[in-house]
Amino acid sequence: MTAQFPVARPRRLRRTPAMRRMVAGTRLHPAELVLPLFVKEGIDRPSPIASMPGVFQHTRDSLLKAAHEAAEAGVGGLILFGIPAVKDARGSAADDPDGIVQKAVADLVSEVGDTMVVMTDTCLDEFTDHGHCGILTPDGEVDNDATLERYAAAAVAQARAGSQFIAPSGMMDGQVAAIRAALDAEGFQQVPIMAYSVKYASAFYGPFRDAAECAPQFGDRSAYQQDAAGPIGEALREVRLDLAEGADAVMVKPALAYLDILRQVRDTVDVPVAAYQVSGEYAMVEAAAANGWIDRDRVIMESLTAIRRAGADTILTYWATEVARKLR
Repeated sequence: MTAQFPVARPRRLRRTPAMRRMVAGTRLHPAELVLPLFVKEGIDRPSPIASMPGVFQHTRDSLLKAAHEAAEAGVGGLILFGIPAVKDARGSAADDPDGIVQKAVADLVSEVGDTMVVMTDTCLDEFTDHGHCGILTPDGEVDNDATLERYAAAAVAQARAGSQFIAPSGMMDGQVAAIRAALDAEGFQQVPIMAYSVKYASAFYGPFRDAAECAPQFGDRSAYQQDAAGPIGEALREVRLDLAEGADAVMVKPALAYLDILRQVRDTVDVPVAAYQVSGEYAMVEAAAANGWIDRDRVIMESLTAIRRAGADTILTYWATEVARKLR
């Protein structure tokens, strides 16, 4: 570039809305959005989540209503989290054929499975009475290898119920390989895996734990989720390991505080990359907007645009339906 002011005037391309729209380098599309949904066993009406205004624990009926609204708006997919009526140490409801997730998945696939991708989170924290993501040893540590067996069983149960995308989120070593082997052995070779490959032990998850009722009863998840101050190479290593084990897509979670990691993952791999705009990101915007401190709609769009610009092909966001409507 050789021209300088006054010949060079970058503002020429910003003067009108039409001009800015024409030269925009980053665009959002409804099909790139995935809506996280919560379904709870044993309730007879949707239950609002106080820390996430506008988000609910759904009944099976209200879940279908939310799914239809998302489909009509053009949202690309749903990811389902379930809260069972009974929890135990091994998360038995996770692979119960009559468990809430399996029933709800069958409902969703029957209703919207031809127009949206119905995905399932594959973990144990929503199903265990201790709130951790796996089987515990007598000393209270998560037993990595014993947990893999439970993840594999849960993934197969979800696939049998109709899940169109398995998304393991527990950050156990070898979880993708264990799930891929189990799915293939049961005839589900066509079901893809979206690995939560880069998932940090983040304080941004607080409201989600209210929604999924999965706060650890002791300790935290720092021994298996990644350290926010850990080396960047660790994130890329996790991604490469998951791809070697058979992942079809990878995810970075949370999104906004880890855009640098997201960009490096996007530049490293040749598979779809997702980013999860998590509950804390959502709750902070809603709280600030409720106090009149920010322009809610502009902040939502700006944050999603930043995630897309950093390299996300798919964005999981609680605003998926609302934003899809605006984009259309």
